[in-house]
Amino acid sequence: MMIKKINKEEEEVKRRLQILSKVITKNNILYHQKDHPKISDKKYDEYVKENDQLEKEFPHLVLKDSPNKVVGSLLYNKFEKHQHKTEMLSLGNAFNKTDMIDFIKRTKKFLNLDEQKNISFICEPKIDGLSLNLFYRYGKLEIASTRGDGKIGENVTNNITNIIGIPQNLKGKIIPDEIEIRGEVFLNKMDFINLNNNLDNKNKFSNPRNAAAGSLRQLNPEVTKNRPLRFIAHGLGFSEKKYEDIKSFYKDLKAWKIPYNKLCKMANNVNSMIDYYNKLEKKRSALKYDIDGIVFKINEYSLHHRLGFVGKNPRWAIALKFSAEKTITKIIDINFQVGRTGAITPVARLEEVNIGGVIISNATLHNFDEILKKDIRVGDKVQIQRAGDVIPQVIKVIEKGKNRNKILTYPKYCPACQAITLKESGEAVLRCTNFYTCEAQITGQLIHFVSKKSMNIDGFGRKQIKQFYELNIIKKIENIFDINIHREKILKLNGWGIKSFNKLLESIDQSKKVSLEKFIFSLGIRYLGENTAKLIAKEFITINNFLTNAQNFNKLKNIDGLGPKVINSISKYFINQSNYNTVKNLIDKLLIIDFQKPKNKSFLSDKTIVFTGTLTKLSRDEAKHMAQELGAKISSSVSKNTDYVVVGIKPGSKEKKAIELGISILTENELLKKINS
Repeated sequence: MMIKKINKEEEEVKRRLQILSKVITKNNILYHQKDHPKISDKKYDEYVKENDQLEKEFPHLVLKDSPNKVVGSLLYNKFEKHQHKTEMLSLGNAFNKTDMIDFIKRTKKFLNLDEQKNISFICEPKIDGLSLNLFYRYGKLEIASTRGDGKIGENVTNNITNIIGIPQNLKGKIIPDEIEIRGEVFLNKMDFINLNNNLDNKNKFSNPRNAAAGSLRQLNPEVTKNRPLRFIAHGLGFSEKKYEDIKSFYKDLKAWKIPYNKLCKMANNVNSMIDYYNKLEKKRSALKYDIDGIVFKINEYSLHHRLGFVGKNPRWAIALKFSAEKTITKIIDINFQVGRTGAITPVARLEEVNIGGVIISNATLHNFDEILKKDIRVGDKVQIQRAGDVIPQVIKVIEKGKNRNKILTYPKYCPACQAITLKESGEAVLRCTNFYTCEAQITGQLIHFVSKKSMNIDGFGRKQIKQFYELNIIKKIENIFDINIHREKILKLNGWGIKSFNKLLESIDQSKKVSLEKFIFSLGIRYLGENTAKLIAKEFITINNFLTNAQNFNKLKNIDGLGPKVINSISKYFINQSNYNTVKNLIDKLLIIDFQKPKNKSFLSDKTIVFTGTLTKLSRDEAKHMAQELGAKISSSVSKNTDYVVVGIKPGSKEKKAIELGISILTENELLKKINS
């Protein structure tokens, strides 16, 4: 019965793709060849984006004459891999002045600076292109690689020989033996238009960013050479030469004839930063290239090293995105989604609307308190917003609908499994109490497990997971790694062939080698994020050690950065016998790599440290960060396993306990002396 439903849906999608293909192709000819468009740009973009979305959701239904196929699109992900010398970080985002004020406050607090003291920032436009890392050895360009996952990118060296702004050799008086120069590959708006005008209609790109990315990542270098790509530098990776600040690095870039953005300005307070942002936003449409925000970076590299990063975001930089795009549409229904942790989220089903280049049909309503506060009902016209890549959200009611329905109330039972729902004290979220047998939660956990940030199994998406779950092919996480026994059954399903199935098997096999922190995160334990998973992996080193101590509240409590919510959640997860068995089964099927300790040993390597009292030269956060970078484990309480207690002003009972246990005590100055020695 389920298969018939899928077939009917796919027949409708195929018909819609055929209609869209005719409409888009016709209007491409009218616009680009005959210079006589019959529809607005907005309407045209809506057709293109709808076609893109359908092709993304149903890749096996893409037409041979699809109007949005790009040259080389089938060649992606076939480049050799290259490991960067230093990780390419992604920027955290801010969306308003308040976010910027908070960012600066956090930075000063971490550095233990007075709030009145100014920090110098470089302000520069954030070009909407593709990140590239250039590695020069003795002045000669050796490797050019894309960002990839931040650690490993694609080697595209053969494709960059004609890109404007990338010299093959650095010329000047002072050239580092080795240096990584980071920047953006992009197309000017006019170059983009000219490029598209010289392409067949079905091969045209939808925007300059996609054109730059698609052009650079061609397996045939000759194709790339004929594209008017440009490079602009904005960052420094590894360097044998130690620069004092970004300005001095940019001075060398100028000498090497590598362009950086001439619109860069210095600022030392939030008001001047916001003024720069406002001026650039007004100039945005007049610039030769697309920008989607402003990047603010601390100028001094010494502060970069002190601040480090959290997750994959540097603490020393942030991107202030341009104002979120907003539009008005109508709510045609409100229903509920049950997430992997049991959270029941009300979702508005909308009349489709184009916002930020994407066709939007759903928007989150966050929680039931939010619905009551904004008085949102089915039939209302509402303003929706999409900021960056976040899920669209309903901002406010613009016009109340006629014959408004009653206000939405809390469902007493889970819409997925009919279990009783519960709103915990202090939380706005309603949850299904059936944590381990609710099918919506189980499929949500499966989807999380195979996702890019977790095990990264290509070929598995929400649709495939749900399909395999309903057909009893995958009921538990460990079933994913035994999928080959269902080969014949899967090959009979619509959309699956030998090629796609073998590709899935290959991706599953590649995922079997996984780091401990990534494996812990992939389990989908409530409140346990990527950073928390890394803290746990750093503490327990091996998967067996973690499994042995996963229900040990005291052990988990001593890990600095773990709060009571996540500790309770971890314990509850492993108390459940089914979860425990799943992890044991996965250990047998996977190669889970032990947490990698820093290679360079220091006096703090593998030492457990407790901080107490007020520090005067460092903030507590910076001191902890420095110790952790040198391999230390930070604990919140003193025990016989503590190696050092670092004392500041008014240390309290922890110092007394350390003396009683005969534990070594260090002052702040003694700690800094050891770190810098």
